[in-house]
Amino acid sequence: MTSALTIFVALILIGTPIGVVMVMSGLAGVWELGGVAFLQIVAERMFSGVAGYLLMAVPYFIFTSELMNRAGLTERLVDFNNALLGRVRGALSHVNITVSLFFSGLTGAAITDTVAVGKIMIPAMKREGYSPAYAAAVTACSSIIGPIIPPSVVMVIYAAILQNVTVLDLFAAGILPGILMAFALLVVSVVLAWLRDFPRHGDTNLAAAARAFLPTIPALLVPVIILGGILSGMTTITEASAFAAMYTVLLGTLFYRTLTVREIWGALVATVRFSGVVFFLLAASAVLGWFVTRSGIARDAAGLITSISDLWVVQIMLVNALLIVLGTVLDVVPALVVVAPVLVPAMVQLGFDPLHFAIVMILALNVANITPPVGMTLMTASQIAGVPFEQAIVTSLPFYLSHLAVIVIVSLWPGFVLFLPGLLN
Repeated sequence: MTSALTIFVALILIGTPIGVVMVMSGLAGVWELGGVAFLQIVAERMFSGVAGYLLMAVPYFIFTSELMNRAGLTERLVDFNNALLGRVRGALSHVNITVSLFFSGLTGAAITDTVAVGKIMIPAMKREGYSPAYAAAVTACSSIIGPIIPPSVVMVIYAAILQNVTVLDLFAAGILPGILMAFALLVVSVVLAWLRDFPRHGDTNLAAAARAFLPTIPALLVPVIILGGILSGMTTITEASAFAAMYTVLLGTLFYRTLTVREIWGALVATVRFSGVVFFLLAASAVLGWFVTRSGIARDAAGLITSISDLWVVQIMLVNALLIVLGTVLDVVPALVVVAPVLVPAMVQLGFDPLHFAIVMILALNVANITPPVGMTLMTASQIAGVPFEQAIVTSLPFYLSHLAVIVIVSLWPGFVLFLPGLLN
């Protein structure tokens, strides 16, 4: 275990890609456990880590989100929300959050939401007098709702790694926390709008809102198709994801007429690139996860947590702090594949519900998208806004605190997470 940990820390410090770090440290751990005889396990575990039928849903979900982004759905959602919230002070700030909430149910990826929403909302907010830093902050902080509202690529990856909860249960468990995140952001947005005297966008016109909403209905059916097919028992997760991708292609080419062959090809290329990264990380995590299981690290981690406190409240808050700190150096998916095999068995051993802790972990790691120095969604939004990353960090603090409040509520109230999965079961 010592050699694996040493190599892991050393490679992280010199900036080695996380997938390579996991493979090399896993190799060192396997060698330490059994020498040359165990090395064939590395290849076997890497293959088994990406061979699951469930994982076929990942590229389909990514492809669907890319197509939605290129089909111009964001503009339609913005028009609808503008017509609905126009007379409210700070309208564009609230619209940014509500659009992200709608869009999260279509993409399930924070970066995709940041780019799609940010390219439209950030210039519009700057034109109406919002500071570029504020426009970047509200865009980035609302975009991280994406991996919480189903369908979620992160949840599919989690289920593939741990296999102790189903994707359907994760999807159901993420709905209420995702809505709570959006509500908390709206509260902060409303308060800041009055304190800073943000502008109104225009008159509210329900008829105009209805006209703007009608064209978005076919696209908003995508999550209904995915969840409806699964809940009815007509499809598996993978089949539903494939059907959603086909439906999106037909929607963009025949209904909206905004998808060309070139754009579909671009979406395919982007899907292959991102999927390649995800699957390499999963293969690497399978090696590291096997070593963690055989070496007893999870058991030691449970013992360490218990030695600090026997109170479950202290234990889960301690783990949340660890996850958020980890998020300062790793993005969501790499952090998930590194720590989940260690922490999840430890927390289940301590008596935590596996589904509840899964959502807590995803929420805490998701904050990594707006946590410096990585903070990929915040960094992306600041680049779109043309503002220094440091300014965006400072401006995002009120929204960041709202996310922390949600994490605390979800951590201390398991019933809030388990309510919808309980109804389904």
